[in-house]
Amino acid sequence: MRIIYLGTPQPAADLLSALIAAGHEIVCIITQPDRPRGRGQKVTFSPVKEVALKNSLPIEQPERLKNNPVFLSLLQSLKPELGVVVAYGKILPPEILAIPKHGFINLHASLLPKYRGAAPIQWALLKGEKETGITIFRLTEQLDEGPIISQEKIYISEDDNAVTLSEKLFKAAPVLMLNTLEKIEKGSAQFTGQNEAAATFAPMLTKESAEIDWKKSASEIHDRIRALVAWPGAHTIYQEKRLKIITTRLGIFDLRHEPKLPGEILQLVKDEGFIVATGAGDLLVLEVQLEGGKKMRAFDFAIGHDVKIGETLPQ
Repeated sequence: MRIIYLGTPQPAADLLSALIAAGHEIVCIITQPDRPRGRGQKVTFSPVKEVALKNSLPIEQPERLKNNPVFLSLLQSLKPELGVVVAYGKILPPEILAIPKHGFINLHASLLPKYRGAAPIQWALLKGEKETGITIFRLTEQLDEGPIISQEKIYISEDDNAVTLSEKLFKAAPVLMLNTLEKIEKGSAQFTGQNEAAATFAPMLTKESAEIDWKKSASEIHDRIRALVAWPGAHTIYQEKRLKIITTRLGIFDLRHEPKLPGEILQLVKDEGFIVATGAGDLLVLEVQLEGGKKMRAFDFAIGHDVKIGETLPQ
């Protein structure tokens, strides 16, 4: 099929490579404009653009999609049969949605209608879900509300975080996408409307959501830490500095220490970390990063900073 492909980050680039390898005709690649990134603010290409350049494919990077007649005319002239969207980062206006013969399909990192929106992976973790998945659906003007074509469930382990879960989801994406494209091409794809009553939402996270409330349960805190590991990073305060908590472990710890205050450091665990009391249960902190410092084992941090049993982290 003649496909226009819209995407920006590395997972979208990996999926694009799979489509190219499968022999699909990519008539245009649309990705976000080049932006300065990193501490040096060096202008860099998106991963999708890198794949396009490597394969000598035409690239478009419009600053805006609405009220852009030149761009609209270009897409119409390509006569695409299908549009594929994977983490592009912009909403497509109706005049663009109407161009391809088979419309646009989108890959979303949840089992729609659950977790519509910008942060489905993080919210699945925040809510303590045991499974999530990927959905391919037809784009409409409403956010993530189009009819579903295909889905695949993915199990969430207790040790998964936003990074590892994303890797799991997008590892499964190429096969599901290629099978879906084959069905669309053959005319055998079935489109199932979403159950609006079951819809939940996954809005963008904020820096304010990152502060740990030790009065919450150990499982809630553990879920927040793994959900926010990539950004903005769940944190507490230690000696007036922000202490990012990177990795934790749930468990039943043999601690005969009552009463416990939420945030109280109960025990050091040699070569691992330190145990903190919460509003319900205890949590073993394994990796931390002090503001201005490097990521390190929590046990090494505790020894290096003379962390004492009975100290209480702020709530």
